Amino acid sequence: MKRLALLLAALVAVVPVSTQAGTNLPTKPIEQKYYANGPWTVTTTVTATACDSAGNLCDIYFPANLGANGFLHPIIVWGNGSGTTPIAASTYAYFLRHLASWGFVVIATKDGTTGVGQTLIDSASYIKARNTDASSVFFGKLDVSKIGAVGHSQGATGVMNAMIHSGGMIRTAVALHLPAQMWCSSSSNCLQTATLTGATSGSFLYVSGSADGLISPDTQLFGSQLNSNTAYYNATPSALLKAKAIIKGTNHNDVQGNPTCPSGVGSCNNGVDAYLGYPTAWLMWQLQGAADGQQAFKASTGEIYTETTNWQSILSNVP
Repeated sequence: MKRLALLLAALVAVVPVSTQAGTNLPTKPIEQKYYANGPWTVTTTVTATACDSAGNLCDIYFPANLGANGFLHPIIVWGNGSGTTPIAASTYAYFLRHLASWGFVVIATKDGTTGVGQTLIDSASYIKARNTDASSVFFGKLDVSKIGAVGHSQGATGVMNAMIHSGGMIRTAVALHLPAQMWCSSSSNCLQTATLTGATSGSFLYVSGSADGLISPDTQLFGSQLNSNTAYYNATPSALLKAKAIIKGTNHNDVQGNPTCPSGVGSCNNGVDAYLGYPTAWLMWQLQGAADGQQAFKASTGEIYTETTNWQSILSNVP
């Protein structure tokens, strides 16, 4: 993803940064529910030792009252977009704290080259091992059978690769602004067509923005490579659960908002608001069994199909 990193660095200098508040606010009940903060108070920590095979530390976002009432917390592995390692915790902190407020333990390697997916598998294994470590605050508090992966840009490639190659350890992947294959700097950190079409387990949610037509477009730009979210969706085996949705107006880096676009973040138009509701609903359904999450994405009739203020180009095979 070296080319992608260089392009984004250039875009920072030329794309104006919005400071508009309240853009892409949800209008429908299920999205509004999961847009709001969840019931858990969130705290954070940083691992004292490396959490992956590349030697990176990890930021962990988790409910302060771990295991309250016997609850076992599902795990979410986060994949950063392209950047210089170590990725600052503040880059995605607003979004990751939101996920943790819904009862997830979120682990984020500081790796800035996550496309291969191995450091994400490593971080999943690291936090999973804490569940049997009597010296850990997570001892006996995790549902290690319920692990999902969410990532942005190169990290979206990483979470797809990680889920497919995790041997079933990672159950679902949410890809935010998955780059077209033309931005891969090598085949190793790209989501190869054969890898995707050969997937035999897991579920897939693809989310991008209508203003991100260069890096993560909705429909094919050119060539035979997978250059669009629609192409990735279509290539995903129909036997597996999958959905695709495009946010109106957001650009490549809006998920880094809090919720407006922070100063200095290029390719950000509207901020993080649109990423909070439906992606959380998907994860709540896939990892915590929330029935309304499934109803949000039900093929043809799900709530997201009716939310035309902020969402477009919906595809789903969810029953």
